[in-house]
Amino acid sequence: MTKLPSLARAHWLKEPSLQRVFAVVARAGGEARVAGGAVRNALLGQAIGDIDVATTLAPEDVSAAFKAAGISVHPTGIEHGTVTVVVDHKPYEITTLRLDVETDGRRAVVAFTDDWKADALRRDLTINALYCDAAGKIHDHVGGYADILRNRIIFVGTPAARIKEDYLRILRFFRFLAAYEKMTPDRASLAACVRLRMGLLGLSAERIAREMFKLLVGPKAVPVLKLMAKHKVLKNILAHSDEFRVIQRLPPDPLLRAFVLAKKPEGLRGAWRLSNNLARRIEALLQGTVLSPKLRENEQQKLLYAMGPEAWRDSVYLAWARSRAPLTDRAWKRMVKLPGRWVVPSFPVAGRDLLALGFPSGPDLGRELKRLEDYWIASDFTSTREELLESIRGN
Repeated sequence: MTKLPSLARAHWLKEPSLQRVFAVVARAGGEARVAGGAVRNALLGQAIGDIDVATTLAPEDVSAAFKAAGISVHPTGIEHGTVTVVVDHKPYEITTLRLDVETDGRRAVVAFTDDWKADALRRDLTINALYCDAAGKIHDHVGGYADILRNRIIFVGTPAARIKEDYLRILRFFRFLAAYEKMTPDRASLAACVRLRMGLLGLSAERIAREMFKLLVGPKAVPVLKLMAKHKVLKNILAHSDEFRVIQRLPPDPLLRAFVLAKKPEGLRGAWRLSNNLARRIEALLQGTVLSPKLRENEQQKLLYAMGPEAWRDSVYLAWARSRAPLTDRAWKRMVKLPGRWVVPSFPVAGRDLLALGFPSGPDLGRELKRLEDYWIASDFTSTREELLESIRGN
């Protein structure tokens, strides 16, 4: 049996806010342990993100205990046994141990339990089924630590059974494979993902997008995407291109990488139900503005003014990735950083200025404003408000 290490010296575990969570639960007669991601990453030597807590207390008892302690409680996922408490301005999700009573491949009906092993057995991957108590002792019911030592991504129990409970676990398998550079896929788990890949077609667009965006920023995103394409898993998520070289050269921005991955990026918003902000970024990229370091500085400034800083950076990164220039190229780097060294100016004339000069309202006013703005841009943004208004008086 693999000897488990201790996390007793982990600085994040010693945080007073987290230790207070442990104490409140203990006073209420329950037990709490950090579960999943924080424990996994601590053992892998990776950065710790959100700290999720599992407990033997029922959700209503968790809420009552923390309210009695004067700590704010939010029922963020009460139907699945999750409440969020905020201790010293730090949020912690606390979830009651669960059993899956019924699953349909997309969601589960759960029952609450106080059995730690039962909770571990319902989790997706062994490396996500690790727990750590307040003293730093690790509890491992499914061999997750041994799989960390073997650099192996493997499902808990029978892979097909875990996948059929929720087909999103196929994407989670590949997402964690992409997240850790040394991790390799368990053969049986990979084979089950490939065999059951059609189940992805029944998942909601939002759930697929969330997992894919996480996968796309992983250090091994491109090798994993190639693996998914090879086994025809990727095509059940979206019609994809084969521009893996370009994706590899892009910064780890999920929207940029998704734009290149999609064979028809104009359909991404609808396919993945993306937010308005992400849709705007896609629309800007679809404009296909040709950018190159060969453009003079004032030409770059005019394009930046027209596009805005966000669309500028997206378009520069995309053009750079599709070029043959090395990723250390100074000219491209300088181009990306243009919004940081040149503040996009504001057009100094407004419609009210023209009205004050007696210019009639209506379509002609809009056309005149556009004429003035074009003149101002052509002057490299140097014409003053007074000079622009004087040109109207002169007419």
